[in-house]
Order: sequence, then C-alpha cells, then structure tokens
Amino acid sequence: MVVAVLQGSERSERMGDRAAKWVIAQLEARGHEAVLVDAGALDLPILNKMWKELKGSDAKEDAALKAKLQPLAELYARADGFAVVSGEYNHSVPPGLTNLIDYFLQEYFFRPSAIVCYSTTPFGGVRAAMQLRTLLPEVGLPTIPSLQPIASIGASLSEEGVALTQDLAEKSGKFFDEFDWYMKAFKLGRAAGVPY
Repeated sequence: MVVAVLQGSERSERMGDRAAKWVIAQLEARGHEAVLVDAGALDLPILNKMWKELKGSDAKEDAALKAKLQPLAELYARADGFAVVSGEYNHSVPPGLTNLIDYFLQEYFFRPSAIVCYSTTPFGGVRAAMQLRTLLPEVGLPTIPSLQPIASIGASLSEEGVALTQDLAEKSGKFFDEFDWYMKAFKLGRAAGVPY
C-alpha cells in the first residue's frame, strides 16, 4: 500500500518529526511505501486557491505554488491511505495541518485516514484528534475507529523516532492492523467502482 504521512506542525522546535519518523518506520516494517508530506518543509501560503483551481491555471503568479502541489497531487492519486500526524494547539489542530489538508479534495475520496496524535502532556493530543474526526471525513478521508495517541512525546520517542516506552513499542500493533484492514478494504472497493 502507498501511505501519505501528513505532518502538520510548522514550529521550529516541533516534536512531530519524532512521531512522523515512528509512523513511517511502522508502516515500512509492514511492507508499505510511506511518504512524508511535511507542512513545515512545504511552507505553503494560507489557502487562496485549491489544487483543482490551480492545476489548469496558466497565470504566472500560480506557477510556484503549482510546482509545490503537483507532486502531492501525484502522490495522493497513488495513495491507499493517509496517516495524519497531529500535535495539539489550543485543544485543536495545528493551523499548518489544516492548511495542508484544505488544498485538496477529490484526491482524498474513498481512502481511509488514521490519526496519530501527540503532545508534551499525558493527554497525547486527543483533543486535536477529536477535531480531526470532524475535518477529515468532510474532505473525503473517513477515519478508522482507533486513535494512536503519543503522550509526553519527548519521553516516549527519541529524536530518531524510536519508541522509548513499552506501551508504544508493544501496544500499537492493533492500531496499524486496523489501518491495514481499512486500506485493503477501501482499495478493493475503489477497484469495484465508486458511487460517483
């Protein structure tokens, strides 16, 4: 399966890199192609035009943004699922992640998403995950039932994305098993035909 791993924090001292590396390692260990989509590295402007409006544009002012978004459009067309790695900002979703998600729409349809949330506190970013439960299905990315919270991320994952706690190292398998199942089921469904 091809999985786009969306990492949404744009802060200079962000901890989400650890979570994204861990997610990629977990997916690759299962034989998936995991591709990082980093909002911080992309440095996208605040949404003005969606990809569907930009892709046919010949305007010079749209050229640089089109060049940034074209590889994402190609990746998303191949993707079987989306792993969304989110911190928690003011009990909600990081603005960079929302902005990244909002650039696309049809490219997400009939593909599942899995939420990996984190924070520096024991809550593990679950309040942001609840906001993502509203946002992701609205753009066509239904979420799998389970969440994977990472509490106290600085003590739970190394800078290289290696699990430092027994819970994270040993008890996350069911989450990825569930994501696998949904990706396979949705892929079969897309192959059989979608309702529109």
